[in-house]
Amino acid sequence: MTDDAGDAGLVKASTLPGVPDEFQRLWTPHRMAYIQAGPEPLRETCPFCAAPDMSDVDGLIVHRGVTSYVLLNLFPYNSGHLLVCPYRHISTYDEATAEEVAEIGALTQQAMQVLRAVSRCDGFNIGMNQGSVAGAGVDAHLHQHVVPRWATDANFFPIIAKTKALPQLLGDVRQAVADAWDA
Repeated sequence: MTDDAGDAGLVKASTLPGVPDEFQRLWTPHRMAYIQAGPEPLRETCPFCAAPDMSDVDGLIVHRGVTSYVLLNLFPYNSGHLLVCPYRHISTYDEATAEEVAEIGALTQQAMQVLRAVSRCDGFNIGMNQGSVAGAGVDAHLHQHVVPRWATDANFFPIIAKTKALPQLLGDVRQAVADAWDA
């Protein structure tokens, strides 16, 4: 390929195939693994039971507590979308012990503090979807969502294109949150 850009080794877009238009492209090739996995990946094994047996990096875990742990959502609504899960495989909040409830609450508060420091978010969506009828993607294992929100994060992608633009890779977010967790 001819180097039309000089010493930088870059190629001018006007020399590439295709017809230039007014559209911007959002290239996210790392998402292909999730697309190819289908609508219900990891169904043979509970992902929240499997994660603690993995390394923190592979399991996307940012903090391990006594009865519960915190990990990044593999399919996040926003960058920094965390899940607080008990280690025990229980499906609803009323099955949790008093110790689990207390630690889930404390870890949720700490997750908010860490995300506020790391991402400078303006607010949060926090909640539990219990049962598939309530929207739980993994309904057999209790988990609480902690989703950071920004005043400027609204755009047309989720509404029109059913697409969420995520500006950070999961590994980068996991590292930043894990580093800030005990700081």
